[in-house]
Amino acid sequence: MSGSDVPVVGTGGTALITGASAGIGKSLAQEFAARGHDVVLVARSERKLERLAAALETRGVTATPIVMDLDHAAAAEALYEEVLDRELDIGVLVNNVGVGTYGPFAESDLDAERTQLRLNVMLPVELTRLFLDEFDDGGAVINVGSVAGFQPGPNLAGYYASKAYINSFSEALAEELRETPVDVTVVCPGPVDTEFQERAGMADSMVGSVASNTPEAVATAAYEGAAAGETVVIPRRSMRLIDRLVRVTPRCVVRRVAALVNRGR
Repeated sequence: MSGSDVPVVGTGGTALITGASAGIGKSLAQEFAARGHDVVLVARSERKLERLAAALETRGVTATPIVMDLDHAAAAEALYEEVLDRELDIGVLVNNVGVGTYGPFAESDLDAERTQLRLNVMLPVELTRLFLDEFDDGGAVINVGSVAGFQPGPNLAGYYASKAYINSFSEALAEELRETPVDVTVVCPGPVDTEFQERAGMADSMVGSVASNTPEAVATAAYEGAAAGETVVIPRRSMRLIDRLVRVTPRCVVRRVAALVNRGR
């Protein structure tokens, strides 16, 4: 483990990370392992998880891959039971997995919208509720939100709304648990250089063509912010400025600017 003079997230225990096979999730797994945490890696891709686990264990930590598709109604309970069956003692829950749907909502695929709600909202809420029962001696929850959650997002209506839920939920929960040994942090990046935009079908949009940060930088900011007890972490100064501007700009203007940014090029 890290030295006693180095801040750690929660009690420094094992971190469970959803969506750990790529992007921000993979970088979060690497960050936690580099800080001395054992990690539990959850995603659908067995090959990617096994490669990542093997690489992380060269750092002297234990990396446990759990191959699971989280896109179903009973996923949270299934993952929780799997963790209990394996007698894994989780000290940090990192709700990272998420998807986005792009385009006019009236033209969207309803199944894709349901998946977005399940992965972006229901899953982290359910996992948080389940694992809070395991944090009697202290722990931490890190939710991956977004600066998108501080504003409406035409053409990404469901995605922005899902992140608004997670941002608000995390801040409220942090306040509820303020006098307990459990910390809650929401990390709110802007566009990040990952496969997310392509998977969401928004590679040809203006916002999809902009990467304001790297997954490694987001993971480092998330860890250091959570270790410092911060409730809201917004990596990168430009995104913090945008957040401040959004809060003082008339909502009608915010909506129209977001629509312009999210439209096709």
